[in-house]
Formats: sequence, structure tokens, C-alpha cells
Amino acid sequence: MTDYKNKMHYVYILECKDGSFYTGYTTDLENRVKTHNSGKGGKYTRGRTPVALKYYEEYADKNEACRREYAIKQLNRSEKLKIIDNNR
Repeated sequence: MTDYKNKMHYVYILECKDGSFYTGYTTDLENRVKTHNSGKGGKYTRGRTPVALKYYEEYADKNEACRREYAIKQLNRSEKLKIIDNNR
């Protein structure tokens, strides 16, 4: 069984080849981006590779990270762009 209590939890935004955004959650950010780019990531990104990591947040708590992922997914494109631009 995986011990999520001692891992960092990440919420991230990818920009896909077509310019669209994908938001996800992981405990291994570098590997997850590689998985997306290999075509084995989320269904949404499979036909939209390559993807580029544009933004991420770190959390110590999985539940908090998942709540934030959901909140970001509810945002429109311009709101996501503001998050990305404000953290460059």
C-alpha cells in the first residue's frame, strides 16, 4: 500500500500542443509529465502531445491538493492564464 502521508502532493496545469490546458494531481510531478508526453497520461492529453508544464502547487495533504485540483478545473481559460502568469 502506498504511503501518501509522507509524500508531497502536486496540482499542476499543462499546456497541450493545441493550446488547451489540462489540470491534474500527482505525487511525482516529473514522472507524470513524462507519462503525459509518452501518450500514456490522461485521456484528454493523449492526442494533444507534447504537453508543457506551466504551473504547479505543492501540498502536504492529499485531500487539500484534490480540492485545489477541482477548484482549478472549474476556472475558465482566462482565470487559469492569470494563475500561470502571476507565478512566473
